[in-house]
Amino acid sequence: MSQHASTSSAPSVNGTMPWSDPFDRLSVGQRFRSGQRAVGETDLAVFSALTGDWHPQHSDPEWAARSPFGERIAHGMLTLSLAVGLVPLDPDCVLALRRVGDVVFKRPVRLNESICVAGEVVSLAPIDDQAGLVGFSWAIRNQDDALVCRARVEVLWRRDGGAREQALPMYWHDAVMEGTSPSEFVPVPL
Repeated sequence: MSQHASTSSAPSVNGTMPWSDPFDRLSVGQRFRSGQRAVGETDLAVFSALTGDWHPQHSDPEWAARSPFGERIAHGMLTLSLAVGLVPLDPDCVLALRRVGDVVFKRPVRLNESICVAGEVVSLAPIDDQAGLVGFSWAIRNQDDALVCRARVEVLWRRDGGAREQALPMYWHDAVMEGTSPSEFVPVPL
């Protein structure tokens, strides 16, 4: 069986998330739990360099020692970004990350702590013949299973699993970009 083949023919209600299934085989209530990843010194430094966020809470051990947290902690957006990387979104099914919203940071992620993502499908909305919108509720948890962040995440998911060998329909790109210059803002329709 290929790595993208589904193991069942019917949706798994309140079951494990079938990452390689087409949109029409997904069900509200399907759940997942990702693997864990430790957040280290290099993560903070690289994220600070990439974003320009050198707040002393993340980059200055002496300043952070005097803060309410008592030490350096991971950027909230770093925690959220690492969570996205932990979720095993199948590139043959997931066409795009559409929205991240209702993000609430509940507790700090300290250096050398680990995080994982527990999630559930909370909504399914067909868009057209090619794709649907899958809404997830994510709970980012630390190594003690304490909630560090929660978020709502929406992804654009392919409807037809049999079309994987064909070129992606560019209805969201070519038609929107036609007649525009590279510097113009172009919203993705939905």
